[in-house]
Amino acid sequence: MGTTSATPQHDTGSGSGTDNGPGGRGGRFGRIVRSPLGWMLAGMVGVGLVSGLTATGPGPVPVLGAVAAVAVYWWVMRRVARRSTPEIARRGAGREALLGGGIGLGFILVSALLITAFGGYSFSWAGNGFMSVVWTTVAVQIGAAVTEELLFRGLALQALERLWGSRAAIVITSLFFGVAHLGAPGASAWSGLAIALEAGVLLGAAFLWRRSIWFVVGLHFAWNTTEQLLGIPVSGHTPEGLFTVDVHGSALLNGGSFGLETSIVPVLIGVALAVPMFVLAHRSGALRPGRRAKG
Repeated sequence: MGTTSATPQHDTGSGSGTDNGPGGRGGRFGRIVRSPLGWMLAGMVGVGLVSGLTATGPGPVPVLGAVAAVAVYWWVMRRVARRSTPEIARRGAGREALLGGGIGLGFILVSALLITAFGGYSFSWAGNGFMSVVWTTVAVQIGAAVTEELLFRGLALQALERLWGSRAAIVITSLFFGVAHLGAPGASAWSGLAIALEAGVLLGAAFLWRRSIWFVVGLHFAWNTTEQLLGIPVSGHTPEGLFTVDVHGSALLNGGSFGLETSIVPVLIGVALAVPMFVLAHRSGALRPGRRAKG
């Protein structure tokens, strides 16, 4: 799939030195907040609050929410965690987002095509307003992709990686990502496991490979947007799309009412994509060893 676009960059700050942050110089509260789990939770509260207020808003509100979420993330990383933020650097952001988006688009189109070829899907034009559907879908999915990737890959994966290494971090965040989707309509133990494997592992490996939030945002955005425009339920939700889809046969093939994520086809493809990404991350030296760090 290519080589990584930049040399992996690690944190430059560890919370030592002059402390004007939470808790004051050497304060216990300050040390707790500046620890990996501390800044992870602080960031999750901030980004999660922004997401909760803007995710389902009208018009451009989800996009504005995504911008605000990035600002909150930057502030927490720079002011609380005391580390640099190369993962959200503007330089190369467009290239990374397009590369991730291309992989996400291909992933969903190939999965849907295979399911259709095996008789699991049939599509018909929905007849909804083209521009209104596309605009609404793009706005909502930008907000969802940005906030979810900041939460799971930007905050959780990087914090846990500092504590226990890259391998443990990807396992924990993948399971957490699956569990987080258990509240969706029609969710089950299988849907949680499927999302952990095809999405949690794939997006985690993608981040470790490229070390770019924009890459995983592009992948995540293209994935959800393509699903929605095709009329396929997205994690149990069936929003308005350009097509309507009828499902046939086994739910293991077509995903049933939950959507494509619980089909065995994208699970296998997602794992197949994640493996070379993880290998490339390992070869480039982007993986952190398992060790406990202070902050």
